[in-house]
This record gives sequence, C-alpha cells and structure tokens, in this order.
Amino acid sequence: MQVTEEDGGRLNAFAKEPRMEVIEAGEARGANSKVLLIGGALLVVLMMAVTVGIS
Repeated sequence: MQVTEEDGGRLNAFAKEPRMEVIEAGEARGANSKVLLIGGALLVVLMMAVTVGIS
C-alpha cells in the first residue's frame, strides 16, 4: 500500500490496484466462463421454481 503524508501530518493510504487487461471484442470466452454462465442461469431458474412452488 502506498502511503503519503498530507498537510498537517495526516497519512493517506492508497490501495495497490491490479493492472488493467484489455480484452479484444473478437476473443472467444474460455470454457470456465461458459460453465459459470450456464450454472448461473440454472441457479436463477431453480430459484424461480422454488419461489413459484412456495407461493
């Protein structure tokens, strides 16, 4: 963490941010992201089914 000293002797800490990664528009998604996307969609459908079943 980077710490700087302000006027009056106060310390100000800045978090170290990760490097930015530029993703091109035509890049294919990896298999892990597809599995995560499908799993998330199934979870939403399951939660909706439970909500309908309860009501």
